[in-house]
Amino acid sequence: MSYYRHHVFFCLNKRDNGEKCCADSGAAELHAYAKGRIKKLGVAGKGSIRINKAGCLDRCEEGPVIVVYPDDVWYTYIDRDDIDEIIDRHLIGGEVVERLRL
Repeated sequence: MSYYRHHVFFCLNKRDNGEKCCADSGAAELHAYAKGRIKKLGVAGKGSIRINKAGCLDRCEEGPVIVVYPDDVWYTYIDRDDIDEIIDRHLIGGEVVERLRL
């Protein structure tokens, strides 16, 4: 059994060469939002959900991106509503959010 039921990695990569990157799409703010929301919902920590920062996940051109393990599901998102949907439907409800899946 995994230490966390879901381990979520937010790409926060910042590219200095002008190429598209997750950092330019508000990834840090939405990472902090997701982390706070799972704590508020009481589903953070061992046996449940962990939200982590990640460096480049090498999919910035599709970004911003997150990946959920152990499910190996990749998502893109735009705003808090998308993050809420991923948390509510996938991380808590067990249903992959196909409209945001990469």
